[in-house]
Amino acid sequence: MLAYVPAVLIFVAFCIGTLHERRRFSNAVLLGLSLIFAAAAWLAELARSQPATGREIGIALLLIVAVGIVILAWFLISNGVTMVRKEGRSPANLLSLLTGLALVVLLALMITALVLKNDTLVVVTGTVLALAGYIAFLFVCFVVYAFLYGRLHIHRKADYVVVLGAGLINGATVSPLLAGRLERARALHTRLTARGRQPVLLASGGQGPDETLPESHAMSEYLIERGFPAALIEREDRSTTTEENLRYSKSIMEKAKPDYRCVVVTNNYHVFRAALTARRTGVRGHVVGSPTAAYFWPSAMIREFVAICLTYWRTNLAICLLLVLGGACIWQLS
Repeated sequence: MLAYVPAVLIFVAFCIGTLHERRRFSNAVLLGLSLIFAAAAWLAELARSQPATGREIGIALLLIVAVGIVILAWFLISNGVTMVRKEGRSPANLLSLLTGLALVVLLALMITALVLKNDTLVVVTGTVLALAGYIAFLFVCFVVYAFLYGRLHIHRKADYVVVLGAGLINGATVSPLLAGRLERARALHTRLTARGRQPVLLASGGQGPDETLPESHAMSEYLIERGFPAALIEREDRSTTTEENLRYSKSIMEKAKPDYRCVVVTNNYHVFRAALTARRTGVRGHVVGSPTAAYFWPSAMIREFVAICLTYWRTNLAICLLLVLGGACIWQLS
């Protein structure tokens, strides 16, 4: 049972961190580490007590991983083709396709190393696998914790419901994606009002270079046309990024009510990164998401993950350099 102690300690740290502040990426990493240590402890105990069964399970897990990579590569490439066909060839829309192709290259490298049995190629492949494993671990942690965070129920009363803007169609019309956010905000506003406090709905979004009016103005017009009271709408019309959305909205809320609480509404794929940004900018509130088209979700999640990795680029670069250095040391010794 001692083998499970690290997993238990890490899980306790995860629970404490989550209770103290849900909006931390470290919570996601701690959850992932606790699961890995628990699985490793289970396999170690099994290998010690039943060596034959332990080997069989180990082989089965390797096969599952190999088949899983093939299936994932096929899925991502298929999704990438769909994204290009429906959304165009912008770099963001190519992410799932490029990730799928990267997995194919990784598989080809592994097979080549196994066939040729060249020492240098084996070390290079091992180093690449270590880097890929690190990135995969972070991505799984991100997806799992983002899912858990998205299941968060808002129990507290809120003074504001903040809706983050998104690009307008033809520079003036609310897009289906943005409409989903607004409808989610309306439903949330109704629920919060039923609990005894009528929050203000704060539409946040400035004017892009290809837009004829600020996004917040189009958002407020959309809501008013559908019967939402104009007196309960405020507009923040200077922001052009998520961070500016939150900073400028925070200024409006603090000026009106210094001890405000809020709920921020965005799309489900964007919830966790928006929550991290809200924490960094000092916004007092949590983030909820509206549904997104299924085909759009993989590329969007990859984009969000890349953005988070870039936020913590120093830590990630240091770990990747250590992995490369480890591979170089093994190559020198081999």
